[in-house]
Amino acid sequence: MDARARRTAAKRREYLWCYLLLLPLLLAFGGFTLWPIVASWWYSFFDWDGVGNPTEWVGLANFAEVLTSPDFWRAFWHSFLFSLVAILIELPLALAFAILLNNGRLRGRNVYRLALFVPVVTTTAVVGIVFVALLDPVRGAVNEALLAIGLVDAPINFLGSTTTALPSVMAIDLWKGFGISLIYWLAALQTVPKDLIEAAQLDGARKGAIVRHVMVPVMAPIAIVIMLLLFQRSLGTFDLVQAMTAGGPVYSTDVVPTFIYRFAFSPEMQAPRYGFACAAGVVFGLLTLALTLLQAPALRYRKRVAA
Repeated sequence: MDARARRTAAKRREYLWCYLLLLPLLLAFGGFTLWPIVASWWYSFFDWDGVGNPTEWVGLANFAEVLTSPDFWRAFWHSFLFSLVAILIELPLALAFAILLNNGRLRGRNVYRLALFVPVVTTTAVVGIVFVALLDPVRGAVNEALLAIGLVDAPINFLGSTTTALPSVMAIDLWKGFGISLIYWLAALQTVPKDLIEAAQLDGARKGAIVRHVMVPVMAPIAIVIMLLLFQRSLGTFDLVQAMTAGGPVYSTDVVPTFIYRFAFSPEMQAPRYGFACAAGVVFGLLTLALTLLQAPALRYRKRVAA
């Protein structure tokens, strides 16, 4: 065997090892990501309760029921509100804190960063249960504090009222995810050349002008990516809502994931409707894709600026 043949055989063995090392990941991806996607599309065409093999073909009937369901569109509106709060409030607020914590002269800034990031790595279900106890109208610490300082005359049922439940859950969701937005912005701030900031300071520019005319334009391409990531994350909020209210009271905090969960797994349903739940998941996925594609002009702007 000549040297060229030996090199070819060695490369093949090297590639074989690469494929073998990738095999567990590919199997996990196929079993836990690809197959559920394909299966949900398939099951959405059946009236199926999850027992045995689906046999009752209903075609597009599940999709028609989803699209004409006021409960689904109410849940979708709530999911969309979570995204609006994340983009309009969490995103700029995190940027302001990131600029503050990016100041090298700030003492203990790493401690502040850690304190703001801890909620991100805290189990969401635990956070939900803790806040249910804190917001309890009878013995909750929040109501006791409000009564003690005289801000309210009677306890507020934060999670039991249709007017306060959704804003309360949104506020906690914002607090829970604030740290990851902060980290995104801190990473983006490292891309701003210090020379530009120093030149602006020498020209007499104030801090606000530096942020508007130097930092923000430089970070614009990364900011678009941060906005998309935040939009996707907040639109799929489920575990916090499920732990705190399960979509109640009277479905006033119902989001699409809890809507799907209720029809697929909730004991309040007389019989599970996996086919309908799968159809709702498919419709939600397509709507999410459509909303993401609406942001395509921003992505084209990012590519143009990066070029």
